[in-house]
Amino acid sequence: MRSRTTVVATAAAALLLVAGCGSFADKQASGSSSGSSSPTSSSSAAPTSTAPPTPAVPDQLPGMPPVTDASNVYAAAGAGMLSPAATAAKPLVYVPHNSGDVWVIDPTTFAVVRTFPAGREVQHVVPSWDMKTLYATDDIGNTVTPIDPVSGLPKPRIPVDDPYNMYFTPDGASAISVAEARRSLVFYDPHTWKEQERLSIPECGGIDHADYTPDGRTAVFSCEFTGRVAVIDMVARKLLRTIDMPVRHTHMGPQDVKLAPDGSRFYIADSDQGGLWVLDGKATKVIGNIQTGMGAHGLYVSRDATRLYVTNREDNSISVLDARTGAAITKWHIPGPSSPDMGGVTADGSQLWLSGRYNSEVYVISTVDGHMIKRIKVARGPHGLCVWPQPGRYSLGHTGITR
Repeated sequence: MRSRTTVVATAAAALLLVAGCGSFADKQASGSSSGSSSPTSSSSAAPTSTAPPTPAVPDQLPGMPPVTDASNVYAAAGAGMLSPAATAAKPLVYVPHNSGDVWVIDPTTFAVVRTFPAGREVQHVVPSWDMKTLYATDDIGNTVTPIDPVSGLPKPRIPVDDPYNMYFTPDGASAISVAEARRSLVFYDPHTWKEQERLSIPECGGIDHADYTPDGRTAVFSCEFTGRVAVIDMVARKLLRTIDMPVRHTHMGPQDVKLAPDGSRFYIADSDQGGLWVLDGKATKVIGNIQTGMGAHGLYVSRDATRLYVTNREDNSISVLDARTGAAITKWHIPGPSSPDMGGVTADGSQLWLSGRYNSEVYVISTVDGHMIKRIKVARGPHGLCVWPQPGRYSLGHTGITR
């Protein structure tokens, strides 16, 4: 979302139903059987089965790393499960600002160790699919700035059309510039940055955040200024449908999107609604609403995939929900004026780092009890903060959706 003035709107009549959902298909075990040889037989042993195991999630997108556990799509992104590329990275926190600068914070000392320009209005710092590069996205200047996560230093900018946000296809074949001003998704080769194709979605004003179904074949993108989501076929790269929210907020409406660990539902944060809309796992309809607090914006899953953290930017709070059911667990309040926005969970799962969008600060929150560990002053308009490294085999983009 571009720089905007904070508003406090009263949500219109909301669905109070939080529909129960069954788990996504359980992981099917496949065994191998071997016969026992008779002591007097020279070749009577039954052959060991060599049939491949049944996929945990059927018909996955070709080239996508297989889902290891259908009951938890985040199973390979648990605490400390770092890939070789992530292990090589220097632990740092990158804070993009609407001023065009990226501030770099040492997560051990909480000191700002570096700042560098990365465009005219930098929105997010996005991990690449292979986790070897971070990209600072500048939608006003139409560039991305690569950052070497080993050194923490920037490289020359790359021309990209309107990269308000950025995602990667689950097979790693394309980077997707979420071109908010164009109402489009622009697909690029993630190595050469040559444009592959673009998908215009005029029905999706304020196209913004996204997540994928467990099989990687379908994506849900939020449409902040038209009060709906767009459901995209990622194989054919075409719009399947749009789904209107029961109350269509068109000022600061649907924002961050997150898949439940078992794939049974999508959570859609809606700032003006003051909570989350819930879509079914196939992204065909809205099945519920969960009130969390005004300015509901960012969605983050705990490292053990049991909790969902919801940042309530206009409520000075973070709601903690059951990641599978959406049931409320607790609510953490941030002292004083605050505006918890975007960020991520540390590799060990012990801290949640968030930008304070309207208060020129960064918050470090304990995920054990929600207490404030540190408040760090930064420049005006901090936005899509990225904690790095993060666990997982690959990144789907944004500030670190790893699986």
